[in-house]
Amino acid sequence: MKSFMVRRLARALPARAHIAWVVVAIASVGLFATACDVHGISSGANGALSTITVSPNPQSLLVNGTQQFTAVGADASGNAVAITPVWSIVTGGGTITTSGMFTAGTLPGTYTNTIKATSGGISGTATLTVTIGPLATITVTPNPATLVVGATQQFTAVGKDASGNVVAITPTWAVVASGGTVSAAGLFTAGNTVGTFANTVTATSGAITGTATVIVTGGPAATIVVTPNPVALNPAATQTFTAVAKDASGNVVAITPVWSVVNGGGAIDAATGLFTAGATPGSYANTVKATSGAISGTATVTVNAPASGLATIVVTPNPANLFVNAAQQFTAVGKDANGNNVAITPVWSVVNGGGTINATGLFTAGAATGTFANTVRATSGAIVGSATVIVSAVAPVLTTITVTPNPANVTANNTQQFTAVGRDANGNVMAITPVWTATNGGGTINAVTGVFTAGLVAGTFTNTVRATSGVVFGTATVVVTALVPQPVVNLGSAAPNGIMAGTAFTCVALGVINADISISPGSTVTGFPPCVITGVQHLADAVAAQAQIDLTAAYNVLAGLPCSPSNAIVANLGGTTKPAGVYCTASGIGVTGTLTLDGGGDPNSVFVFQAGTSLTTAGSIVLINGASAKNVYWQVGSSATIGTGSQWQGNILALTSITLVDNANLIGRALARNGAVTLGTNNVITLP
Repeated sequence: MKSFMVRRLARALPARAHIAWVVVAIASVGLFATACDVHGISSGANGALSTITVSPNPQSLLVNGTQQFTAVGADASGNAVAITPVWSIVTGGGTITTSGMFTAGTLPGTYTNTIKATSGGISGTATLTVTIGPLATITVTPNPATLVVGATQQFTAVGKDASGNVVAITPTWAVVASGGTVSAAGLFTAGNTVGTFANTVTATSGAITGTATVIVTGGPAATIVVTPNPVALNPAATQTFTAVAKDASGNVVAITPVWSVVNGGGAIDAATGLFTAGATPGSYANTVKATSGAISGTATVTVNAPASGLATIVVTPNPANLFVNAAQQFTAVGKDANGNNVAITPVWSVVNGGGTINATGLFTAGAATGTFANTVRATSGAIVGSATVIVSAVAPVLTTITVTPNPANVTANNTQQFTAVGRDANGNVMAITPVWTATNGGGTINAVTGVFTAGLVAGTFTNTVRATSGVVFGTATVVVTALVPQPVVNLGSAAPNGIMAGTAFTCVALGVINADISISPGSTVTGFPPCVITGVQHLADAVAAQAQIDLTAAYNVLAGLPCSPSNAIVANLGGTTKPAGVYCTASGIGVTGTLTLDGGGDPNSVFVFQAGTSLTTAGSIVLINGASAKNVYWQVGSSATIGTGSQWQGNILALTSITLVDNANLIGRALARNGAVTLGTNNVITLP
């Protein structure tokens, strides 16, 4: 266009005006070009930065995933403008480098306009969605679970990614180490065999598996067997009866029977079972009765008719094996025709050689060896009893040791006195001083006295008690029955609740409460959904009011338990291991790190922690050797805070309030009397 205008001007001017025309033409062209730039024909340079576009937008990432973001600047006409943006995060979701490389955090969610690129006063943003990662772990609860034979337990499985976020799963349930059966929905039914079945319940999703241990204990007593049965006794004779209770599956159940006589025949000590026959002869069917609750067992007693006069004399031992010059004490027992004892003062004599005997029945072997048949004689009136003596030139050798009682039934943690009798090859008793040992578990034994102390693990320990003299030993089997202690505290109607509060309950996000909740006198519940309650909500109703009454009673019982000065809490409990017991402080309890609770092999071991003021955690609880979350109690004088990521176990009974910070999980109960219970993000509460 500029060229066209110049040619027209040249034709319109005379030759002598060419110089002036050139000047005008050049100026005109400049002005025309300027006018064209103003009207957007072409400038040759872009305008000021007007917008910044961040991409990709929106973007979805797994937790901990990465994404390179870019930012493009433009002027008002959309022309690109070179920028060096400053990157930042506005609403969370992860972190970003100065070059725009973003790393997603561990908390799922949609973070609107969180990625920001800024240059001068101009910014651009992008929205990010963080999604849960792949399944990394499965936690099965309760773990361990203690059931009586035939009882059922609903197990639950919670899947999580590597960052601890809950991942929805539909697990496949199985039993791998016996103990019972489990349904496709995780409902476990205990079998008939008593014992501890480690990691037997499994929940599997893909290649990931979680496990739980089951402890099966004996069920309630179904039968009682009284022994001996039948028994024949002379008038005024005594007999100690024993009673063994078993559940429906044949497992021994510890009982303390009440003894009675229901059909005559004599009298019995109600506590010990020692029966004394009466004076009236006869057969008394099922007269001795042992009762425990609604279950009874009986035994029949026959009382013999009295006989008149001495009928027999029995001399013991018979035969007696002695080496030359050895001594042996003989005894003589007189009986009537019915076998009743008759008091006698026998006259002792030796009639066929072998040695001599004094007036009290002490026999001394002579120097001659051999068998002297019926040589020792005890005489009373016309009745005679005799015994044979075998005299040997070689001293007797210990051949056997018999340990009694065998088997012995002992309740866990109780004692039993064992005795050992040594005999030679001929059955003669020999004096021994045995060394006692427990070789197959079940408890411990005093090496000198033979007093056995049962352990806490129930079971049959075959030939575990051993009495040794030289190279000869004898054994006895011990059957240990479990203790069934009363619970340290009865939660009553508070027990079904995973959460109780006096005023309100709040959950921020992704919380799961696998239990009921109760609030009284308040009724405010916030955050459901998105949080989940699997049980029933009792809000300011009669059920919640009664639960608060029972909670207060349980709280007062725990607070009143005696605490030994040796169990005073004087430092942070993190990094320590505690046996069962009551631990206390007038101030607050702190747990930073791992607190290990050791049940010592007793599945009924109880742990009570009394805090005068607060409970504050930045750690976790680990249970070993039979310790169970259901038997752990935290009595807190004000408020409890379970810190970020804490994996806590036990029943928290707080006077005021309870808070679970993000990613803190609780196998137990959060029971607040007067204040509120608050959950952060990604908390799971499961009843123990």
